[in-house]
Order: sequence, then structure tokens, then C-alpha cells
Amino acid sequence: MAKDQRIELYRMVLPTHTCPFGLLAKRMLDDAGLPFEDKILESREQVDFFKSEHGVETTPQVFVNGERIGGSEELARYLESAEADHA
Repeated sequence: MAKDQRIELYRMVLPTHTCPFGLLAKRMLDDAGLPFEDKILESREQVDFFKSEHGVETTPQVFVNGERIGGSEELARYLESAEADHA
């Protein structure tokens, strides 16, 4: 994956709950050394609006150059595929 791509991570961090899958996605991107925008959804209303707006049922969601990749499992596959393409 090219380091100049625009990556956005939308993840849920509520006052009483931080999504563990969002933390996992953040760690995967950090470990890959890829710069990304960490977009925090801080309220149930923000989470519900985001899910409705993008037609998804879960967070986190990762976007690369505006294209939705998916959640943490899809991100792992995407990163593995990108790594294999550059091996």
C-alpha cells in the first residue's frame, strides 16, 4: 500500500466504552507505518448517524482514498494483500 494514500479510520470511543475492534484497526495501521486520520465517534448519536449514512452495521470502518474497505477484519486482509503485492 502506498504511503501517500489518504486513509481514514472511523471508530467508536464513547465515555463508557471504547470499541476493541477500533483499537485493533488503529494498531494495525500504526504497525504498518501508514499515516491515517483517526476519526473518533464520541456519542451514540454520532455512531448511529455514521452507520446510517454509510449503510453499515458496525464500526470501525476504514476508508482508503474515499473507498470503504470495511472493518478490522477487512483491513487485515487489505493490508496482507497490499503487502503481498509489494513483496
